[in-house]
Amino acid sequence: MAVIEAIGLRKMFGTTAALDGLDLTVTQGEVHGFLGPNGAGKSTTLRILLGLLRATGGTSTLFGHDPWRDAVSLHRRLAYVPGDVTVWPNLTGGEIIDLLLALRGGRTEIARTQSRRAQLLTDFDLDPGKKGRSYSKGNRQKIALIAALAPDPELLLLDEPTAGLDPLMEQVFQAELVRTRDQGRTVLLSSHILSEVEKACTVVTIVRAGRVVESGSLADLRHLSATHVSARLADGRVVDAHVPPAEVAAWVAARGPGVQAVTATPPTLEELFLARYGDTAEAPTAADEAAAPTGRRGRRR
Repeated sequence: MAVIEAIGLRKMFGTTAALDGLDLTVTQGEVHGFLGPNGAGKSTTLRILLGLLRATGGTSTLFGHDPWRDAVSLHRRLAYVPGDVTVWPNLTGGEIIDLLLALRGGRTEIARTQSRRAQLLTDFDLDPGKKGRSYSKGNRQKIALIAALAPDPELLLLDEPTAGLDPLMEQVFQAELVRTRDQGRTVLLSSHILSEVEKACTVVTIVRAGRVVESGSLADLRHLSATHVSARLADGRVVDAHVPPAEVAAWVAARGPGVQAVTATPPTLEELFLARYGDTAEAPTAADEAAAPTGRRGRRR
């Protein structure tokens, strides 16, 4: 079942096209990676799916409903984490989390999620007693992630969610994505941290200039770049090369009977990404810069 479906999605900001006929399908139980350079239209797409922006053309649905017309009811079924979280400075972290949970369902929702909330506070190592103004960027992200994950929503929309997290906390986040996937819930993860997407995602969509340029499983997309193969020969020499995946066996056979060990490393998503874009990725559009939340400092979407 398609949880998210966008067909021919267009969004104009004046004369600038942030989205130019984007097609996207995310099925139930997928952790779907949404990749692209800054200005590609990722944040604009997420804002349309959240009902925060109205599309200029095309259609989009969440659970079969219009995100603009049915935003209130749809928001009860999903959670969203942006890449730059702002919190109320005079509330504690715990109060902020409870307030966000209450927006979903009042005191009943707070009570229902207490056990999960407590476990996430421990896992993400967040002190809930500090005031919002004292939290670092990483801790503000933790607040949003805990508030989003605690209710176990049917759909998570995540836009650079680990900005500011240290590597240990990124591992905790990865474990949560796996848990979400194993429970049959759905994630759309927009990220420029390609290793993050590679670890968790089952399907990847690459966008550029408001259009999808590639979409499929990681196995499907690995044809875009060569596999690195290294062979140790009987005389002690090590030879290596980058060859298309379908030609690995032939390359090894061509080294002759003296091959003692072979290592074949499939391309990473970063290599796939560079193979698709090279040095030709376009500069961000002013429209998408305005629509997109700020990501990790020095690393732009």
